[in-house]
Amino acid sequence: MSQINVRNLSNENDDGSPEIVGVSTFSATSFFVPPKGSTAERPSDCEPGSIRFNTDTANLEYFRGKTLGWSQFELVTPNLGGGTGSNTGLGIRGLFAGGFISPTGTARTNIIDFITISTLGNAQDFGDRTHTSDTCAGAASKTRGVIAGGYAGSETNVIEFVTISSLGDALDFGDLPSNRRNRDGCGDTVRGLFGGGYPQSAQIDYITFESLGNAIDFGDLTQTRYNSGALSSSTRAVFAGGNASPTSPNSNVIDFVTIRTTGNATDFGDLIGTMGTGGFSGTSNSTRGLIGIADSNSIEFITIATTGNAQDFGDATYNLGSHAAAGSPTRAVFAGGGASPAPLTNSMDFVEILTTGNGLDFGDLTDGRQSLAGFSNGHGGL
Repeated sequence: MSQINVRNLSNENDDGSPEIVGVSTFSATSFFVPPKGSTAERPSDCEPGSIRFNTDTANLEYFRGKTLGWSQFELVTPNLGGGTGSNTGLGIRGLFAGGFISPTGTARTNIIDFITISTLGNAQDFGDRTHTSDTCAGAASKTRGVIAGGYAGSETNVIEFVTISSLGDALDFGDLPSNRRNRDGCGDTVRGLFGGGYPQSAQIDYITFESLGNAIDFGDLTQTRYNSGALSSSTRAVFAGGNASPTSPNSNVIDFVTIRTTGNATDFGDLIGTMGTGGFSGTSNSTRGLIGIADSNSIEFITIATTGNAQDFGDATYNLGSHAAAGSPTRAVFAGGGASPAPLTNSMDFVEILTTGNGLDFGDLTDGRQSLAGFSNGHGGL
């Protein structure tokens, strides 16, 4: 067998990599470095199956041909157990926690429901929260779901957690720096972020999923607001919409931060719709974020690695009201809400994230409710 030892190889023009034909195996105990560049520097004339590292998204991506373009390699959560019989969960789970179950908001619930996002059907009971409240926020890693803040006659700073692959009641995680409700959360594999909130605040807090303890100040949104929808990629957290006061219409502002840093948010762009004064939702895969517009049936989308205004995705089958969302690499599920003041709904809709189009019926929550938290162990931040 022949062996060539070199430090660098280039093509005959010394302006790129050489074409190596017939090589099927690279054997080494260290690493192989693929070409790298930004999203704007993606080549459009390469061979299908080409691989590069995207420096904007910090992900490997591959070329699917001129029609389909570049796609990121997706890390999909493996099948999960948990429970027996009808409670067995397979695949990526979406969890929906808390909320109020009366049109006046005086009757609240501590119920946590779960679904298997790849399988249509009704939600099942996961367990109970330690705290009965509505307008709480949710965020999740691959293993742990966290529920923060809320309202139970007054605002609360309680943070709870569950182990997503199991079934059971929530446990105490720590406290927020201040009592807040009407927030939304997102994150990556390490950090969970919670933004804005009521009483009116621009503050963003963060936790480390695997370390129990109190949340820490991250920075501020570009404007004071609550009821935003939050979503993430592995590098960015995005907060969309919200309203500045109980009597003001919702904002169309979209902000973003880099998750592993700290600091104030930067303007991303604007939403199309700002209906009513209810709660938005957000969910994503690694590249595209979907926002459920409050008090309407509208769904909008953004490309997380870029900046710019949201675009129309399609319509849900019902008025989303103050609802929640959870997602996988392929599917987004919007749950609960309904037009205020009545009736509240137990409806769930789903869409395929990489397409555009209207929502389809997924199944039902265990009870009709609004102002609930939603999260999954397969969202775009993971």
